[in-house]
Amino acid sequence: MAQITLTALDRRKAEGRRFAVLTAYDATFASLVADAGAGVILVGDSLGMVIQGRASTTPVTMADMIYHTACVARGLDASAADRPLIMADMPFASTFSPLETAREAARLMQVGANMVKIEGGAAMADTIRFLTQHGIPVCAHLGLTPQTTDMLGGYRIQGKSEEDAARIARDARLLEDAGARMLLLECVPNAVGKAVSDGAKVPVIGIGAGPSTDAQVLVLHDMLGLTRGRKARFVKDYLAGRGDVAAALKAFVEEVESGAYPAPEHCYG
Repeated sequence: MAQITLTALDRRKAEGRRFAVLTAYDATFASLVADAGAGVILVGDSLGMVIQGRASTTPVTMADMIYHTACVARGLDASAADRPLIMADMPFASTFSPLETAREAARLMQVGANMVKIEGGAAMADTIRFLTQHGIPVCAHLGLTPQTTDMLGGYRIQGKSEEDAARIARDARLLEDAGARMLLLECVPNAVGKAVSDGAKVPVIGIGAGPSTDAQVLVLHDMLGLTRGRKARFVKDYLAGRGDVAAALKAFVEEVESGAYPAPEHCYG
């Protein structure tokens, strides 16, 4: 069983080959996502909403993230497919200082994560630099950052003004220079997604960030049509008309790789 590495994903970006990212929170779905051909599994703090039934990601703890990351890693050990890279979210209040963040991130790496994802812009540069200098790969999460929706005024599109778009692009360059090995952009106009992807040497993952990013991610429950409440514009139900979870996962991976997803109706133009 081959491990998909950061170097392999860098190569895909350089060659213009898109890759798919999906969330998973347990061993069974991790194995199914791997078999479908995803390049990355995100153990997201979205588990607070889709697994725990909470109203936001804020209550998710490091203990929660460690438990679910370990479950995913065990599921991939049993998978016959190429082993996706495991990315785990750093939960709310775990990134207040570089040393504290490194200690907590190390716990995720020890149970199976291959890299961690950190929300926040320029303020996280020193933390990302510290982690990468100590052997912990980081994906920087920009645009809509769910852990800080109270500060952002709710789940709102980011980067709509020229000033905000320029700030996101500037933060992306700064965090890449600090050592971020991937970027994730959430809920930004197509033009912002394209500008960041074109300017970055590292892979850029989009969720509601338009068709120009190097990869696309969806929350597992959303792409299986299990969304509770209002469905975000970028969500597509891949289980509808198929009735088979494995086929739905495979269809998502194929549409991301071909560029069929996201279509215009899933984007913020």
